[in-house]
Amino acid sequence: MDRELLAFCYMHSTSLQIIKRANRYFPVVEPILADNGVPDDFKYLMAIESNVDPLARSGVGAAGLWQFMPETGREFGLTVNNHVDERYHVEKATRAACKYLKQAYANYKSWISVAAAYNAGQARIARELQRQYVDEALDLHLVTETARYVYRILAVKQLLANPRSFGFRLRVSDLYPPVPYREIKVTRTIDDLPRFAKQQGINYALLRHLNPWIRSQTLPVHGGQQYALRIPDAEGMYYPPRVTLPHNPAWVVE
Repeated sequence: MDRELLAFCYMHSTSLQIIKRANRYFPVVEPILADNGVPDDFKYLMAIESNVDPLARSGVGAAGLWQFMPETGREFGLTVNNHVDERYHVEKATRAACKYLKQAYANYKSWISVAAAYNAGQARIARELQRQYVDEALDLHLVTETARYVYRILAVKQLLANPRSFGFRLRVSDLYPPVPYREIKVTRTIDDLPRFAKQQGINYALLRHLNPWIRSQTLPVHGGQQYALRIPDAEGMYYPPRVTLPHNPAWVVE
């Protein structure tokens, strides 16, 4: 635990980005976890998986806030192809993660073991629990990466609960707010997304920024599909209409 706290406290640029982004994305993730009966602390698992970056992509191809591999994303209901990759869709990927986490909990009856399995795989954790005659993943002898994993979750939870105690002093204005937007329902193929964006009074870069699940300049729509495109709108309402960070305003320096 000490090792993980030291790591987060002294890699300042990454930790500051996590704090700033958490203010934008935790309010989206938290109610989805609650609605699905998944403990709120799993937002911290998401934080260490992706540094709360919805565009995060690993060297082996895991993507999005929850770092799904393509086949795992598809298994849990996400569309992953050359035009649409819903691993980058914050809400849809979070719902898929809830399905995965609840499936794992049905096997382990332990949320700590579920967290360890997110890193090592469900089969490996189940096998090692049996081989080592223990009931809890924290009691396992594991490779270093997996052994550190749950402690990293606990460490980032401590950091985000009270950044000031670890030397991170931010103003409210330093935190990334939710982006106001309006939604357009798309039921027909869009052959030229840059042109579509221009017709909406924005550019393609902004369209991609607010809809990171778009992966090409076209959006095919077939077989009764429907997509909701978010368009930046200064007069629109923030979604969600609340901000959960800072949880304790005492650490924010005005």
